[in-house]
Formats: sequence, C-alpha cells, structure tokens
Amino acid sequence: MAADSVSARGRERLASLADEPVDHRFKGLPPDAEGLTVGELAAERRNLFSGGFTTPLLALSAERLEHNLRLMETYAERHGLVFAPHGKTSMAPQLFWRQIEHGAWGITLAVPHQVRVARAFGVQRVFLANELVDSAALAWVSAQLAADPEFRFVCYVDSVRGVELMDAALRGVSSPPVDVVVELAAGEGARTGVRTEAECGVVADAVAGVETLRLVGVAGYEGEVPDADPERVRAWLRRLTALAVEFDKAGRFAGAGLDEIVVSAGGSAWFDAVADVFAELPELSLPALKLLRSGAYVSHDDGHYREVTPFVRVPEEGALQPAFRLWAQIVSRPSAEQAFANAGKRDAAYDLDLPVVQVVRGEGGEGGELRADGVSISSLSDQHAWIRTGAGVELQVGDWVGMGLSHPCTSFDKWQLIPVVEQDGTVVDYVRTYF
Repeated sequence: MAADSVSARGRERLASLADEPVDHRFKGLPPDAEGLTVGELAAERRNLFSGGFTTPLLALSAERLEHNLRLMETYAERHGLVFAPHGKTSMAPQLFWRQIEHGAWGITLAVPHQVRVARAFGVQRVFLANELVDSAALAWVSAQLAADPEFRFVCYVDSVRGVELMDAALRGVSSPPVDVVVELAAGEGARTGVRTEAECGVVADAVAGVETLRLVGVAGYEGEVPDADPERVRAWLRRLTALAVEFDKAGRFAGAGLDEIVVSAGGSAWFDAVADVFAELPELSLPALKLLRSGAYVSHDDGHYREVTPFVRVPEEGALQPAFRLWAQIVSRPSAEQAFANAGKRDAAYDLDLPVVQVVRGEGGEGGELRADGVSISSLSDQHAWIRTGAGVELQVGDWVGMGLSHPCTSFDKWQLIPVVEQDGTVVDYVRTYF
C-alpha cells in the first residue's frame, strides 16, 4: 500500500476495529460470542453453519471479494485509468483499505459524513462526486486541508450559485484553495450538472473569479445519459473530453501549483465506454488524471449489476463474481405452495430486484447445499420473505435458504458487521460498515 494513500493514523484506526466488542448491535453473530472482541471472534475461525450464527445473516465470500478487487485493479491498469472507487457502496473502511491496496488512487464519496468516515480511517485522497455548499462541512474540509498537506480533496461545482456559497464559506479561512471540477450534466432531465458547455464556461469563470477555489478539471456521470446505449454514452463522454480540451486551450487550468488535469467519469454500468473514450483524449498542457469511479464491483451482485456490467459486453476482459449471500431460515410452511423465511426489507436489498433463492441447506444450516429449484421470492415484508414453491419441492421449517441479492449499495447499508467467509464456511474476518 502506498504511504500517501492511507495515513499511519488510519492504519492504527483500522487495526483498532478488531478491538470492538461483539454484542447485541450486530445481527446474526453467535450469541455465545458476546464478550469477545471482533478480533477474538475472527481468530476462532468459526464455521458459518455450525458455529452458532443466527439468521438472518449476510455473508461476503472471501475468494470472490479478492477476485473482484484484483480484476478491477488490472482493468484500470490495462486501460491507463486512475481508479477512485465509489465508497458509498460499502462505507466499509476495511474495504477502502483493500481497494487502495489494490491500486486505487483514493476513494470517491457522495456526502460530507462519508468524507469524515474516510478521513477518520486515514484516506488521503477523496473525490466528492457532488457540489459541496454546506458551510459547516466546507469549514471542516478546509481545516483538514490546512492540517494535512498530503490530503487531496476534489469536488464538483455545477452552478454559479454554488461557487458563491463555497466562496462565502471559505473566504478568510487560512488554508489552500479547494480543488473543484465542473460537472457536465449527462443530458436534459438528468441528475446534477451544468446543462450546456456554454454554461460550464460561465461556472468556470466564476471559479476563476474567487481565491478560495481552484479549477482542476471536468467530470460527470454517464450513467444518467437519457435512454443510455453505447452510442449515446460514448457521444456524451466525448462531449466531456472535448470540454476538458476546450478549457485547457482557454487557459482555465492555470491555478497555482496545478500539475495535472482531472477528467473523471465512470459508474458501474459503462466503464468500458469510459475506458474507450478516455483513451482518445488528446495530449493536454498538463498530464491528464483519467479518474474512474465505479464502486459496485467490490461485491458485484446477482441481479442488476450482473446484467449491466461491461464485462458482459467485453467478456475477454474477465468477469466479476457476486460475493454476497443472505442466509435466512424457513420459519413457516403453511401450504405446499408457500413458505416464509425470516429475512425481509430490513435485511435484503429490494429497490431494484427481489432476492433470488439459490441454495437450500438442512435445519440450522447443517448438511450440504442443494440447488433451490422451484423456489422463488414473490415479495418481502419488513422481516419476512414470501416464498413460492413448486410442486414436489422439499422445503421444511428449519431449513436455511441462501439468497443472491441485487444492488450492493442497498445491501451493505442494512448490516453493521458482515462475516467474510471462505468457500468451506470458515469465517475469517468481519467487515464493519459506517452508514
């Protein structure tokens, strides 16, 4: 891990996670582990199915997690991209650390609280994919920059009003200027961002007119392109790179001490298009930091991202592997066609797709795994999964069902401590989240 990616204080804070006591705050952990620390429980290397864990229980595959980290590391290297994966996906400093260990430049985040979490665990480079106009948060960022010359922070601007608010909050503060990139919107009706290139120039002029901000590049999110397809996404990305060229020719990247120009995009559905178009970027007056921000790859999923990942379009580049599995127990079998498991909306992502029952184990999770043919989830209540079963399906009260999930961002956020389990069921670590 590069010394300038995670500070020594951050490494100490990461190590201290092992000292956290295991107690009632954490769903699914063995009741008889109360009083142990997380590190002590991990050292016991309990089995997920025979070690006293209770359901519902979310687990991460150790092997698949490592596979995904390595795959995106090599993908970014192969395509000449700098990688700042979006941390909002997991909000897990241990995973931030592993992403940085696997070559990430830094971590992308969305809101001030997330930046505070990253800084508490020593992350030294943060890209905030939002315009930051909160005066208290700006004062805190400014203090961080003043206290730590190695801290790099970049955020969006997408309006003159935003520039004015940022300047008002930062004026008179004794710290370096805050680095900003102009966000180009992905189209009319898209989310945030400046709608036209002409308006981008007006925002850039506003940045140039204040001493508290420094324009360092351009950015946007291609995932918001209306009616997105490869042609439309690439067309918008070429608008983004053309904007960088135009700004450079106009001398807009002339801030004191600037040694690179940031050009950033990249969600989890179109990073192949980002790689292709960023490769076309002509030489600028300074080196270009081609910053990719995809985040869902870390766990991948068994639903939405399985369908939209670019690796479906470019299989020769490799394949991500879904690393999540949610375990629940059948607690009711009222008829031959219906069963209920004890995991619901409080435990499983459901905003994009319902969970998919993949495997069945015997009472208490014992015995081998069987494919869950003829078993499906029709809906979720707060604490129940409504399960349909086909004719002749053997599913009994007490059985455990293992489910694949769709959408990592709304899977991680329901769990504060997630076991990391090897293929044979051995739990080797626990990932702490901070939502």
